[in-house]
Amino acid sequence: MYLKNSKIIVVKIGSSLLVDQNKKIRRQWLSSFAKDIKKLRDRNQRVVIVSSGAIALGCKKMNYNKKNIKLDKSQAIASIGQIELMNLFSQTFAKYKLNISQILLTLEDTEERRRSLNAKRTFDNLFELGFIPVVNENDTIATSEIKYGDNDRLASRVAQITNADTLILLSDVDGLYTKNPKIFKDAKLIKKIDDLNKDLKKIYIKGVNEYGSGGMHTKIEAAKICQLAGTSMVIANGLYSNPISKIIEKNNCTWFSPKISKLDARKKWIISSVAPKGALIIDDGAKKALKSGKSLLAAGIKKVSGRFNKGDHIKVLDKKNNECARGLSSFTSDEVNKIMGHHSNEIEKLLGYVAKSEVIHKDDMVEI
Repeated sequence: MYLKNSKIIVVKIGSSLLVDQNKKIRRQWLSSFAKDIKKLRDRNQRVVIVSSGAIALGCKKMNYNKKNIKLDKSQAIASIGQIELMNLFSQTFAKYKLNISQILLTLEDTEERRRSLNAKRTFDNLFELGFIPVVNENDTIATSEIKYGDNDRLASRVAQITNADTLILLSDVDGLYTKNPKIFKDAKLIKKIDDLNKDLKKIYIKGVNEYGSGGMHTKIEAAKICQLAGTSMVIANGLYSNPISKIIEKNNCTWFSPKISKLDARKKWIISSVAPKGALIIDDGAKKALKSGKSLLAAGIKKVSGRFNKGDHIKVLDKKNNECARGLSSFTSDEVNKIMGHHSNEIEKLLGYVAKSEVIHKDDMVEI
């Protein structure tokens, strides 16, 4: 459905998919999962994995019962388990010549604008290097106030940050049902949801909330985030071997359609930003180029106002100081001062290092 056309895919896997009820690591399953990821990579699709399991693997190593551990103790257990988790991924994925890296995130990293932009740059650079980012919630420093508590919403925020086309939530059921399928035999799988508010009225929510490792409620919350971010989302059964191949071949799952396009979502995010950090005054030629949908280049900039960093939200003004656009700067104010008025092929020489050619990329800009 959406998967074959997706350039960036985020996949969330829970602890129960990595460790079974007897605390045994499901190595065969993980190997089949890695094989699926290899297929996506062979099609030049970029993949991010959001994984639980650090605390579960830490408990396995220390022979502790996860249910009896308090938050402060679980942070230490997570620290032990994160090494186990990444070793498990590294050893398994290496068999398919896949390189992985670890990214630890907290709630604040995804909610605070500048931190999320920094995270996005890290993801982009890892993609360029040919690595697969494996994201874990940073349980070692999380507190009850900032802890996600579930990786469904964390995965949806990662999808939003990376501008992903599709988020896959691998669960222990085939998807979203009209009722809890473990209790009601007449429960029916819902294949597609376009309007959450409208379609959820037909579902027996109380029963739905009682199944799934993270609970169906958190998956629905994740779907809301994805719909507003322009990202397709699917809930599918991850207990099968080769779970992603099963989605493509069988499509026995629940798809959530995005409400708006990814570009519209990004531009809505930019225009709703807090007070801009600075401004760029541009010439008439640059203004004309922006109106035709092009990026802002250094050659068209006449003056820099204020101080800002890479990724900061800034105004674009014409010669009469009328605001004509807003966007996210690819350079600091100091860098723009050095390159303004110059052609893009001169930037590396002026700054002494390789940089982007656009001061504000067209996808990071909204015309006013």
